[in-house]
Amino acid sequence: MSFVSHPRIAPDRVEERGYQTRMVEQCVRANTLLILPTGLGKTVIAVRVAAEFLDRGRVLMMAPTKPLVEQHMEAFSSLLKDARVSMLSGMTRDTKRAEIVESSDVVVSTPQTVQNDLEAGRYDLSGFSLVIYDEAHRGRGDYAYVGVAGFVRRGTRCVGMTASPGSSIDRIEEVCVNLNLRRIDMRTEYDPDVSPFVHDTYINRIEVDLPQDIRDVSALLKVMLDHYYSELCSLGAASPRVQPSKGYLLNVGRDLQAQAERPGSSGVVFRSLSVNKTCIQLLEAVNKVESEGMTVLRSYLDRLEAEAAQERGGKAAQAIVRRQEYAAVRTILSKTNVEHPKVSRVMSLVSRAISADPRSKVLVFAQFRDTCEMLVSKISGIPGARVSMLIGQSKGGLKQREQVSLLDGFRRGDSNVLVSTSVGEEGLDISNTDAVVFYEPVPSEIRTIQRRGRTGRKSDGEVYMLIARGTVDEAFERSSLRKEQEMRENLEMLSERLSRGESLGDGGQTRLDGYRRTDSLKIAPTMDGACSTPTWRRPSTDSNRPAAGSR
Repeated sequence: MSFVSHPRIAPDRVEERGYQTRMVEQCVRANTLLILPTGLGKTVIAVRVAAEFLDRGRVLMMAPTKPLVEQHMEAFSSLLKDARVSMLSGMTRDTKRAEIVESSDVVVSTPQTVQNDLEAGRYDLSGFSLVIYDEAHRGRGDYAYVGVAGFVRRGTRCVGMTASPGSSIDRIEEVCVNLNLRRIDMRTEYDPDVSPFVHDTYINRIEVDLPQDIRDVSALLKVMLDHYYSELCSLGAASPRVQPSKGYLLNVGRDLQAQAERPGSSGVVFRSLSVNKTCIQLLEAVNKVESEGMTVLRSYLDRLEAEAAQERGGKAAQAIVRRQEYAAVRTILSKTNVEHPKVSRVMSLVSRAISADPRSKVLVFAQFRDTCEMLVSKISGIPGARVSMLIGQSKGGLKQREQVSLLDGFRRGDSNVLVSTSVGEEGLDISNTDAVVFYEPVPSEIRTIQRRGRTGRKSDGEVYMLIARGTVDEAFERSSLRKEQEMRENLEMLSERLSRGESLGDGGQTRLDGYRRTDSLKIAPTMDGACSTPTWRRPSTDSNRPAAGSR
């Protein structure tokens, strides 16, 4: 193994990899959006690019969350030589932050802190030669990356990094224009210069059938949903030809809210708003019981009843709890001890992994905090399982310092099972995990790619996707697969446009070049032993591959 030799890089610390060197060279030449799969060294590339610019001025490295910021702070501090690396925090006094910037060679921060300081005039970016945006796909709309980019001086090198740019050409163009990124450099696991450093990730699709009690509860909730959606259609706010979905109902709500804000709005509009909210709450209840389970539904209905009990407001919730069908739902919930069959599958996967190798680490993703809490309770009963839970900061969650401490414990092996909400999806180095379990699919291609990237970093990894037949799980899975396919197709289309010399959506000011096409992951054998071809099609049944860690 050879190491990078550079006067600003600590000796014998950074492995020399050809694709990283070539990507560094491109970033030095032009403002670049780097697209590289998780675990292949985006942070190392950032450090190496920074080393090239330190003699020209300061370096600003930004990441969306404080745990990510601390992760980058550690990497830059340990890998760079003769560089004062400092971290900015919103908890630090305003005047002190300006002093930190003035005395530092590398500043690592969340973009929100930097944007606030720049807008307040505490310092400027005139002394910076390089600005790096981690998880650059966030650079859209009014996100703080866009605000910071507005203060970057002409001639400053800019680099964006992401594992998943998204499926829409318009979104990719928006990110590049917003962050002044003039070219794109992309690698995949199957590029010849990358593949020697990649471990296989096997996708295992596990389908389960809903038990009768869950089907009965779902049917009652759908009766109520049909009643209120029919009313919404009769009020002219929704179309009977459209199947109600959360996205559609949210769009209906936005349209109604805009009408309600106009002078002289009729009572029909306000009634429609209330009925639409009732539909959203009922649809949420259906999705929770079908995809998450009875425990999660109970928690949701408890909050719904608390909302209905409020003296003012809560009319949508009041409409639900007064229904006869709602009383029947509560009766079933009070008598049943049935839980979602996904729970036993998760427990089996965790147990198999730990039994095969006590050193195994398993990461379980769930959409909702209630689900995480339920899973932690269940998994904690497995012999040998040391479980921790990673959740966000809102509503009494974990503070960022607690998140960092928890992740450190998982890396050390203090815990070997980590149950996480979406906070664990993006960017964080959650150590190498032997298996990643999706308790439910997510309809976002970006989040799906981020979740999968938590395994297969240092050894082969397993991904298990749990699907409840005939539920929203199937729709979410189809949505994510479709968007991933669109992302690959759109990147190829964009590559063709760029090869013809066309510019992106900023009036010809931004020129991107150097796109490379994507490929796919390997797929695990199906239950009958037949091997799937390396495409994004999933096996139709549970995989019979050995549990993670059994190799």
